[in-house]
Amino acid sequence: MSRGPSPTVRRRRLAARLRELRENANLTIDEVGDKLECSASKISRIETGHVGVTPRDVRDMLEVYGVDDDEREALVQLAREARKKGWWHAYNEVFTGSFVGLESDASFLHTHQALLVPGLLQTEPYMRAVIRAIRPDVTEADVELRVRARINRQKLITEESNPPEYWAVLDEAVLTRVVGGPEAMRDQLKKLVELASLPHVTLQVVPFSAGAHAGMEAPFLILGFPEQADPDVVYVENSTSGVYLEQPEDVHRYTLMFDHLRAAALKPDDTVEMVDRAADRLS
Repeated sequence: MSRGPSPTVRRRRLAARLRELRENANLTIDEVGDKLECSASKISRIETGHVGVTPRDVRDMLEVYGVDDDEREALVQLAREARKKGWWHAYNEVFTGSFVGLESDASFLHTHQALLVPGLLQTEPYMRAVIRAIRPDVTEADVELRVRARINRQKLITEESNPPEYWAVLDEAVLTRVVGGPEAMRDQLKKLVELASLPHVTLQVVPFSAGAHAGMEAPFLILGFPEQADPDVVYVENSTSGVYLEQPEDVHRYTLMFDHLRAAALKPDDTVEMVDRAADRLS
């Protein structure tokens, strides 16, 4: 596989640039809505990336902002690219929001999990056990749909010709909680060892002996992007959805947390030895 441009990231970039151009033109959202004879809420949703925007709407907005022809055409083309559908649209019942679209275009993914193996590293039996435990209300057909969707996500790590740098810091509890039974858990731990050998994957474990640590509040993921126009974003998980943090101070705070976690964790080689030992105990 070879990654193409993510429409989600393109929409995010376009939204930020449209907001910047409006502010440079000293116009309020209400004033733009009046000039284009549309609601101010539509302009607001476009600028936050919550809705797509047509090339025609972009042309009209840029006309109001007095943007020159060269940038106008570049942004209209960006609007066309942002309207394309990614592979994840086939699983729109599973993937809500913009998470997978952002993930698919990231140059690095730095994650912390205190309870579960991260989704990109899970085996099929492990993910089935997790989905059934977290979502006891879903049917077996829904479970299988979610499994297929997650397997497709994992191609980002295992099959891409230019994969992102993936760095996961796990709490030791992830290794000791037996999910799906001893055999499934042993296979999951062996899978972690296998994935940790990939040049773009780094795995660390924070041992119980480290005591309290920076990642005890909630799991999170920092997504970095190759283009300067696409600032880093933090995704913080909760039981039903997640929160995206894009303000520089928030991203800096979580980056600092991740640095503290890496410092508290075992070195990658020592981590692999710990995971191997945990797998052997299940034999």
